[in-house]
Amino acid sequence: MKSADMRNMSVEGLRQYILDGRQEMMNLRFQQANLVLNNTARMRQLKKEIARAKTIINEKKLSGEAA
Repeated sequence: MKSADMRNMSVEGLRQYILDGRQEMMNLRFQQANLVLNNTARMRQLKKEIARAKTIINEKKLSGEAA
C-alpha cells in the first residue's frame, strides 16, 4: 500500500493494518522455516509497510489528528 493511501486512513484503520501485517509476517516466517516460502521479498516489503504505517500514526499523533 502506498503512503498516500495510508495517510487517508484513520488511526484505527492503520492500527488494524499493522495487526494484520504482523499476522501475515508470522505466517511468512512459518513458511520460511518449513521451506515453502516462494516470495521472500514479501517479508521485506511487509516490514517496510508496517514501519510506514507506524510513522504515519506518529505523524498524526504529533499533528493532533489522533485522539
